[in-house]
Amino acid sequence: MRKKFNFGRFLAGKGYYIALILCAVAIGISGYMYYLAANQPDTPEPDGNQNVLAPGDDIQAGATLPGGATKPGTNPTEPVKRPYPIGRPLSGETTKDYAMDCLSYNETTRDWRVHNGIDIAADAGTAVKAAAAGTVYSVFKDETMGYTVVIRHDGGYVTKYASLDENVKVKAGDTVQMGDTIGAVANTALLESAQGDHLHFSVTFNDVPMDPASFLAMN
Repeated sequence: MRKKFNFGRFLAGKGYYIALILCAVAIGISGYMYYLAANQPDTPEPDGNQNVLAPGDDIQAGATLPGGATKPGTNPTEPVKRPYPIGRPLSGETTKDYAMDCLSYNETTRDWRVHNGIDIAADAGTAVKAAAAGTVYSVFKDETMGYTVVIRHDGGYVTKYASLDENVKVKAGDTVQMGDTIGAVANTALLESAQGDHLHFSVTFNDVPMDPASFLAMN
């Protein structure tokens, strides 16, 4: 008499192997899904700190890019020649040069430090003249640099004249031309008093210090 096949008994005997096969299949499927996910191209989500350019947007040369960089082609801090005439604020020997990328010895403080301008020696009372046409921005007595005149010029240039005599000839808001007298040489800069009578002349371009010799050479 033929025995009847008992499926339940068969499963009971083979259950261990079936479970092992199912586990292997599950591991294989999981591995395949991980492979697919790992090979998908990255598409980061933009956040509030990123600049996202829409199609058709263009960045002009010199424009500010994310992170503060600028597009190659222009340098916004590079001085450019200007059409107005430029002249020396007075005649005399330059006794100390501009030194912002190195240290210069200061005879007054007896230490080494940067020097943001040039010092021009002259007799006390020698007229100091505006180096270029512009508008007087401020006139004040600085605690370390003495009586000072600041003049703004076209193109982002600013000239500063320090260690002047207290009898300054201009006031804030005055318009001056190159060669106009703005004050006189003295020795009011306490930070540079060991140098005697002189003019401390400094220049900035877009609020960045530049060598006054380079500014004067642009004439």
